Amino acid sequence: MAENEEWGKEPVERRGRLTAVLALATLISAFGSSFQYGYNVAVINSPAPFMQQFYNTTYLERYDRPMEENFLTLLWSLSVSMYPLGGFFGSLMVAPLVNKLGRKGTLLFNNIFSIVPAVMMGVSEIAKSYEIIIVARFIVGICAGLSSNVVPMYLGELSPKNLRGALGIVPQLFITIGILSAQVLGIRNILGNSTGWPLMLGLTGIPALIELLLLPFFPESPRYMLIQRGDEETARKALQRLRGWDDVDAELSEMHLENQSEKAEGRLSVLSLLSQRSLRWQLVSIIIMNMGQQLSGVNAIYYYADSIYATAGVKQNDIQYVTVGTGAVNVFMTIAAVFIVEATGRRLLLLCGFGICCGACVLLTVALNIQESVTWMPYISITCVIIYVIGHAIGPSPIPYVVTTEMFRQSARPAAFMVAGSVHWLSNFTVGLVFPFLERGLGPYSFIIFSFICLLTLIYIWLVVPETKNKTFLEICQMFAKRNKVEIKLGDGDLSAPPVCADQVMQ
Repeated sequence: MAENEEWGKEPVERRGRLTAVLALATLISAFGSSFQYGYNVAVINSPAPFMQQFYNTTYLERYDRPMEENFLTLLWSLSVSMYPLGGFFGSLMVAPLVNKLGRKGTLLFNNIFSIVPAVMMGVSEIAKSYEIIIVARFIVGICAGLSSNVVPMYLGELSPKNLRGALGIVPQLFITIGILSAQVLGIRNILGNSTGWPLMLGLTGIPALIELLLLPFFPESPRYMLIQRGDEETARKALQRLRGWDDVDAELSEMHLENQSEKAEGRLSVLSLLSQRSLRWQLVSIIIMNMGQQLSGVNAIYYYADSIYATAGVKQNDIQYVTVGTGAVNVFMTIAAVFIVEATGRRLLLLCGFGICCGACVLLTVALNIQESVTWMPYISITCVIIYVIGHAIGPSPIPYVVTTEMFRQSARPAAFMVAGSVHWLSNFTVGLVFPFLERGLGPYSFIIFSFICLLTLIYIWLVVPETKNKTFLEICQMFAKRNKVEIKLGDGDLSAPPVCADQVMQ
């Protein structure tokens, strides 16, 4: 390495490209795992009346009396809330599984938590058991909790640094495609009816089967193989397949430096991660961003959407098509984010996204309060919903996953995703639990709370979160060192010596 070369730069700067192997690994893992997260978020929305009718009929056949309304509400609440609860438990499994089985191995193992509940939900009507649906929703929630964390981690470690942001958004893109697919299949004339809903619930197993068949032909994360397994030869072959050229020494060298710098720390558990001074602001940042993502009111907006459309004069039977249109806007804007994230950077998309959501919530509050007295105001409400969806799709939805991958190095990344995922799913669960009471007590004014959360998250990102675009993981570690009040220790006069993000307080 030349003496005048700054440490951490590749000997020969070579811009990574999107090879067929990298593209297919991205698409298969995102379709097989992330798609299911989105699909199962929305799959029970449209057929809800028919599923509740099945609950009531089953209860009547068992006990010769109709189900009480409060008990039906409880069962339906369980059917909905078991999914994010399963997601939380899935997030707790991330670190031990990805360290033991690897990133790809965990995704393959995770398909158990999709195929089994898919069969359970598909036969629930034949078995005359609503309990099966509730249990299956919890199990498929575990699948979503794992996939929502492991897919971004896997793709972040497969990608060259110049494509890491774009490929890191692909899982969120497939989540939105999953939501849209469930909305389309949920149209009354397709599967959102009294006979089609069991099949609709069971279809979640198909992407898992495809992933189970195809993903084994693609490489495991080279960083996992080299840094955690010590298998340089396998890592080299994986990199050569992913990059499309044989000379991968520069990237292997960067991994070796990261590996050496981490030997002082060892593999971090969640408890040790929480106590690491050198990772304090990274950890706070991913917690704030994941809370902001879920507590910004995105689920509440979707909850309110149908009533907004109805007030605007959309016919009851046509609301489902408008909902599909909103889902299509979400997909389109996430696709746009894939293409612009490497040009604009992560920070700008986060700031713009939360800013748009904040403004849309304030305008929506005003519009909902005066729409009965102003004839054209319901159309403003619809516009606010669409603007909010656009804002959330370009920043708050996809970028936290990308940034979580980038802010942490190999030893800390599994524990960091475990924390981020737990916060994500607990916040999701909290909104689902609290929003009906907020809506009943505050009505449209509940969106003021969401706008305030968006504003606080925006201010935090503006003040604390740096731009991580086109930076190596070690360079990002250096960016946070000053804020964490730690030193990046270099080897004595040796530019090839690795830095250590040590918990040494700056004097």
